[in-house]
Amino acid sequence: MDQQVGSGSLCFAKAPFIIGTASVVGTKEGEGPLADAFDCIGPDDKFGQQTWEAAESSLQKEALTLALGKADQKPEDMRYLFAGDLLGQLIASSFGLKTFEIPLFGLYGACSTCGEALALSAMTVAAGYADRVAAVTSSHFASAEKQFRFPLEYANQRPVSATWTVTGGGAFILSKEAKQPLAKVAGVTTGKIVDYGIKDSMNMGAVMAPAAAELIAQNLTDFKRKPEDYDRIITGDLGEVGQQILFDLLLKKGMNIRKQHEDCGMLIFDSQTQGTGSGGSGCGCAASVLSAHFLPKLASGELERILFVPTGALLSTVSFNEGQTIPGIAHGVVLESCVSSAKKEG
Repeated sequence: MDQQVGSGSLCFAKAPFIIGTASVVGTKEGEGPLADAFDCIGPDDKFGQQTWEAAESSLQKEALTLALGKADQKPEDMRYLFAGDLLGQLIASSFGLKTFEIPLFGLYGACSTCGEALALSAMTVAAGYADRVAAVTSSHFASAEKQFRFPLEYANQRPVSATWTVTGGGAFILSKEAKQPLAKVAGVTTGKIVDYGIKDSMNMGAVMAPAAAELIAQNLTDFKRKPEDYDRIITGDLGEVGQQILFDLLLKKGMNIRKQHEDCGMLIFDSQTQGTGSGGSGCGCAASVLSAHFLPKLASGELERILFVPTGALLSTVSFNEGQTIPGIAHGVVLESCVSSAKKEG
């Protein structure tokens, strides 16, 4: 069976399963609408550490530890680990996960890293290169502000278009065997770099929406599907501003996803009461919301098929200060319920 579909997607002949997951978030996320769904809410945003960067490493370590435990697996059961974060040289991942001693692929796709990690993990298992792998991503509001924008002590004003980097992370255990699976990864669509010439680092939704639109259109074309073939089409980090741009761009392509669309950044915070502007963003946004909110719905059969599309803004302080534009990228992962599949087979 040819697993290549269209010009940018894969449909797995033997779909790998997600058999464990965990989410760890900070205090602000723990005050939001999804508070009861997260596995762990830190008592403070330093997670007992001395620096913001060490705090992010700590929450990654906790997320993977919890996910392994929930899947009844040990670190030595993992053939590979795919992990990434927003920091230079991926220091949150390298320092947070080194004690697990799992062969590591360090990834960077900005806020789309969760999609990249899940896609590569699924490809690795589906191809027979590993029986079980782990995928981990994280972000931290303070470490991201320090690296990309301004130190917290500066107390700069934020426009309403700005998104709030989520302090949080998610871990996922993928396996070739369906051992009490939460969902199966049925396919992936790999995104391209899309650059609309935007230079505003305080409007990440506008930067990432074009990449999300291209990815969703590619997925629907490759799989010969319509928006209604998905129960949900989920973006990671667009927020209110980016969501409207996404709708407009897809309508120009003849695709209306308003009924199916949800955005993790709009779900994790109550922007009116929490002052988070357009919504949430960061590697940990999509990862924690997928883990805590959407995977349980797939596991129960409430949702049968979703398209998960984390989005990333590919900028650095170097490129931004040199006046470069901010390109975007998105990666798509098709997740299906095993409950609904079992019913159909029965």
